[in-house]
Amino acid sequence: MERRIGTVSRGIRAPIIRKGDDIIEIVADSVLAAAESEGFTLNDRDVISVTEAVVARAQGNYATADQIACDIRSKFDGNTIGVIFPILSRNRFAICLKGIARGARKIVLMLSYPSDEVGNHLVDLDFLDDKGVNPWTDVLSEDRFRALFGHRKHEFTGVDYIEYYKDLILSENCEVEIVLANDCKAILDYTPFVLNCDIHTRARTKKRLLAAGAKKVYGMDEILNRPSDGSGYNEKYGLLGSNKATDEMVKLFPRDCQPVVDGIQAQIIERTGAQVEVMIYGDGAFKDPVGKIWELADPVVSPAYTSGLSGQPNEVKLKYLADNEFSHLDGDALKEAISDYIRRKDADLVGKMVSEGTTPRRLTDLIGSLSDLTSGSGDKGTPIVLIQGYFDNYTD
Repeated sequence: MERRIGTVSRGIRAPIIRKGDDIIEIVADSVLAAAESEGFTLNDRDVISVTEAVVARAQGNYATADQIACDIRSKFDGNTIGVIFPILSRNRFAICLKGIARGARKIVLMLSYPSDEVGNHLVDLDFLDDKGVNPWTDVLSEDRFRALFGHRKHEFTGVDYIEYYKDLILSENCEVEIVLANDCKAILDYTPFVLNCDIHTRARTKKRLLAAGAKKVYGMDEILNRPSDGSGYNEKYGLLGSNKATDEMVKLFPRDCQPVVDGIQAQIIERTGAQVEVMIYGDGAFKDPVGKIWELADPVVSPAYTSGLSGQPNEVKLKYLADNEFSHLDGDALKEAISDYIRRKDADLVGKMVSEGTTPRRLTDLIGSLSDLTSGSGDKGTPIVLIQGYFDNYTD
């Protein structure tokens, strides 16, 4: 009988993960228990995705605000710090900012506007047009911003982030000045000591600041990139990818992830014979059309994956074939012609018209987005996602 189902994505329930737990064994056991319970089998090229949060928790990769402060003091020596381009997030940045402020005497906090890097808006772009403000050139003080736009709260969270971040810094007995600008070099009018908090543009920001005469520039990826006063750390991403654990602690992005995915793959092969692929995923890579938020707060979608997930899809566009190559056919003849075309398609379709309109993204970014949407970020209790049929096509 012809198969009628394509890709299936299942959220897999798992125990609550604690520090020291064997994440490899827990993932393998959870997937196999779900398969037995729900009556499905694992197949070659199924994908097991594991959220980065449970990997980091099993590793115990945490840091306190005090430990962040210790690293800040060691790197900035008590100088006034320009903290620039942070995202607007209580979960992602607030505890980091608490630690930064605790390790500083004064902070000049420079926010990008009308939104942060991941799309959280301080003010609607249309309001800038109405007031004649050019966000690419105009540097606004807090008072000037308030005079123009008043006190505005985030659409989804109900938080006035200028007020929230300012109060948080002051609560740590740290002086603060708020500036709004989009040119990183604007911070050098206030201090030559800079912590650039942008995520995906951090290398360019640092390069431009140093070229413009900054005395010292660190990225968030260089804070806690090694242990500080006994803290967790991430040698590649530092504080990037961290999020709130408690009011005094963050969970860092996981480290040493490749042995985890390789270990899960090996266990599944040993226990079922199925050559599955495995990846760890963080934020997906998609945009909310209403709130305008990009799910890109982690430095990468996937910090580790097995070799079968390298590369991009190599797919033809079915509707292109139906409307062009085989527009003279229909019914079974059309189906067979398209199926034969797929079986004989080139190994590399980059630049070919027949692939136009397919998604030109890496497999890990696509599958990570699917996994993130499947697992959610709330109380579903499914930190593991099993995706079956992702690599199937019309001929399978």
